[in-house]
Amino acid sequence: MHEMSITQGIIDICESHAGGRRVLAIDVEIGELSSVVPDAVAFCFEACSQGTLLQGARLNFIRIPGRGRCLDCGADTPLAAIFGACQSCGGFRVTIVAGEEMRVREIEVDE
Repeated sequence: MHEMSITQGIIDICESHAGGRRVLAIDVEIGELSSVVPDAVAFCFEACSQGTLLQGARLNFIRIPGRGRCLDCGADTPLAAIFGACQSCGGFRVTIVAGEEMRVREIEVDE
């Protein structure tokens, strides 16, 4: 389960930026093409955050839709899968421009 190491990375990032203050909430962006399962991260977060500055923090997920640019016609196109077709011309030479993200967007800390 790679979500366990991803969750530990989220905790490490937040602790290093919290300045010793308790973390109340975290906004995490997860792209729909990233293969990261938000429910699995939430489950791992419960276990991994015990005894840390993040224990009890609210975890908010922001899903980033998949989007690509067609190399044949130049159109921007939504992508539901990594190897999706262009919705304008049907071509398969599509470069992913969004949807693979996985990052901590915002941390709310206790004053």
